[in-house]
Amino acid sequence: MTRIRNKKKGFTLVEIMIVVLIIGILLAIAVPNFVRARERSRAKTCVGNLKQIDSAKEQFAMENRLDEGDSVDMTDLAPDYIKSEPQCPSGGTYTTGNIGEDPVCSIGGAHAIGAD
Repeated sequence: MTRIRNKKKGFTLVEIMIVVLIIGILLAIAVPNFVRARERSRAKTCVGNLKQIDSAKEQFAMENRLDEGDSVDMTDLAPDYIKSEPQCPSGGTYTTGNIGEDPVCSIGGAHAIGAD
């Protein structure tokens, strides 16, 4: 009599659970690093925008012979000194401030001109 063997190929439950566990460990490591990298990128972009605004403001002040403490608005800078009004990557708004003051972002935190 001939024996018929049922040779089904596939993965066992233990093997599948090990693979899921490994994927979970990799995600637990990768996702927080990705979030931190994204936030650092946003902060650096914001700092770059603030530096651009500050440079445009100083150039505007020199060309218009403004004194320290005089008021400057983003509309004064937009067409001639800045190509377009920069947008905060985190959704904040920029305030130019007066001559001699650093522009600021409403988000705050590490978003400062001196923080790199």
